[in-house]
This record gives sequence, structure tokens and C-alpha cells, in this order.
Amino acid sequence: MHIYLVGGAVRDNLLGRPVVDRDHVVVGALPEELLALGYKPVGKDFPVFLHPQTGEEYALARTERKTGRGYHGFVFQADATVTLEQDLARRDLTINAIAQDGHGALTDPYHGVRDIEARVLRHVSPAFVEDPVRVLRVARFAARFAPLGFTVAEETMALMRQMVRDGEVDHLVPERVWAETRKALGEPQPSAFLRVLRECGALAVLFPEIDALYGVPQRAEFHPEIDTGVHLEMVLDAAARLAPGDDLVGFCALTHDLGKALTPADDLPRHIGHEHRGVAPLRALTARLKVPTEHAALAELVCREHLNAHRAFELKPATVLKLLSSLDALRRPARLDAFLAACEADKRGRLGHEHDAYPQAAYLRDARAAAAAVDAAAFVAAGLSGSAIGAAMETARTHAIAALKTNHSPS
Repeated sequence: MHIYLVGGAVRDNLLGRPVVDRDHVVVGALPEELLALGYKPVGKDFPVFLHPQTGEEYALARTERKTGRGYHGFVFQADATVTLEQDLARRDLTINAIAQDGHGALTDPYHGVRDIEARVLRHVSPAFVEDPVRVLRVARFAARFAPLGFTVAEETMALMRQMVRDGEVDHLVPERVWAETRKALGEPQPSAFLRVLRECGALAVLFPEIDALYGVPQRAEFHPEIDTGVHLEMVLDAAARLAPGDDLVGFCALTHDLGKALTPADDLPRHIGHEHRGVAPLRALTARLKVPTEHAALAELVCREHLNAHRAFELKPATVLKLLSSLDALRRPARLDAFLAACEADKRGRLGHEHDAYPQAAYLRDARAAAAAVDAAAFVAAGLSGSAIGAAMETARTHAIAALKTNHSPS
């Protein structure tokens, strides 16, 4: 029996990045041997075990063979005859196909170390085309490693285009698409996720509502970058800087402008009413991908209300209170924070405006605090009851917001 550290732990070690998950492959062993050592089985399709002390994953070396369409169309072989090189051959990218033994020696049959040094995302073998999830994984790794200078090898991009043409991507189940997308939205440069998917043609298949934004013009005085798709990429990266690792904010940023793809041609480059027009495609996307309820709900609020956030200083106090109420912000201040991060990302996701201030955020947070400070007890003590209490509280909250407005400047 030989045990090797594999995958992301080895890769990240070589990149000088923190190692989060440590996965191991076990060569030359039977399941019974690991069970006898106290390992706990967790694998359904193939033998995977948890270490009795560390809880880290240990998988028996295995091969896989394509038997049908999509992600589930595989047959696995895992036994004591499978070699380390055979196990590494089934992995997606060369940078993930490096093993390290207990003495630190590397096994690198597919030149992953060379590709790490060259900053290239390259497939291990032609079998790459057999698993459509790999298209999403390459795009996600691009979002993670683009800040380090990584790009996708042209021959790998060619295989991804072939997978799209052959219809493999059509067989991805919604849960896997969302799982990979959610991870990508938490990466440092999620714009790379969109660019890679668009370059291979998968964006139009998996996210037609987003693909439709590319080539749609905006008014140059407000959007020097002109192209709505480019704006979206800039907003995604701004969101990643403002809320690192927060896929909720990232999803709101991703979907905030879907209505611009539906602007009548005669209205371009203006997008009057795009915030309301975007709700229908957003709902279609969230339903198709089975997006979590809170992601879908907050994304819809950002879609509808981001322009109101931008013009917060122009809104009447009663309208500000209505905006806060629609967000349930008085009870859930963290929700307001996520909303404002997405709105600020929209403001900064414009060419030459990456470092613009967003005083609207401080104003709306203070407005929330002022409104939340109004308590029903005083009105009950004054003899009010029923709906009269609610009306009196709304009036008092509106006055509280009006009182603090003079302390905030829109500049």
C-alpha cells in the first residue's frame, strides 16, 4: 500500500497558496485493508474513505470509462492493480494531476509542474471531452488563477469548443452548473469564468440571458466601456473586491442588468426601465438552475432597485423607507449590506470609475439604523393600538430618515 497527497493540495503548495483541503490516493490496497485500519467509507460510486483521526479523504486509485452522455455516464474501476499514473490520467488538468509521497517527492507524468510555472491550464488527456463538468471547472479555475497570470491552453479551449458542438454541455444537470458557478462567483476574478465560457460557446448554452448582454451598447457618458457584457465583467470583479468570497453578492452582480438585453433597438443606447425588464429573465435563470431561494430573492431586489440605491439622495424619506422595507433591512441588516455591495460594484464596474466613492451606502445604512431605532413601546404607552401603531411608526421612521439626510452629502 502506498499513499500520496494529490490534486489541489499539491498544486497550491507549489503555487505558495494556503492549502485548504488535503486529498489522498491509495495505491495497491483493497477496501477491506482500509476498513481494518479504521477508515470510514463514504464513497457511493467508488471507494472513498475518511481518515479515522484527521477526517481527510483517502480514495483508492481508480480508472474511469465513458459509457453514456453527461456527468453520470461513467463506469469506475478501483482495485489494487490500478497504478498511480492511471489514477492521475483521469484527472482534468495537468496542474491537478501531480502526486506527492510522504517524503515530498513528486510524481508528475503529465508535466503539471511545468504548466504551473508557465501559468497554463491544460487538459491531461483526450479523455477530457468525456466529462462536460470540466468545461465549467476550467472556467472556474480561470476565475481563481487569472490574477496569477493563468490562461487556458489553446488545445484545451479547442476541446471545450468541440464538447459544446457535440452537445455534451447540454447534458449538464442544473445542480452541477449551479455548484460550479457558485464557486466561480466566490473567486478573485469571476469575469474570467464568463470569458472562458463565452470563448468556447458554453455561455450561450448555459447562460443565454447573460450571453445576450455582449454587444449591447450603453451610453458612453455613463458607461465608457460601452458594451454591456464588458460592464458586467467589470461589475463581477468589483463585487469580488468589495465582498471577497461572497457568492451571494456575486450572483446579484451577475444578474443585475439582464434587462438590458431586452431593450428595444430603437431605444438604444438608453435602457429606460431595464431594471423591471430584467426580472423575467432573472426568474427564468434562477428556476432553470435551481438557485437557492435567498440568492434568487436578493438578486431580484438588486435587479429592481439598484437604480434607486444609486439615486438614494434624490429619494424622498418615505421612498427610502419603502426601499429598506422591501429589503427587510430593518430586521436583517446583513441583507442590506449584501444589497449595497452589489450596488456599489455596479457603480464601480465602469471604465475609469473603478475607485469611485459610494456615499449612498453609508446614507442607507444610517437610514436603516434611524428607522430601526423607532420603537413601538412609546406609541403603545401613548394609548395607540392596532393599525394606528404601525401608521405612527411609519411616520416616525420617515421623520427620522428626513432628519439625518442633511448630515449626508451625495458627493
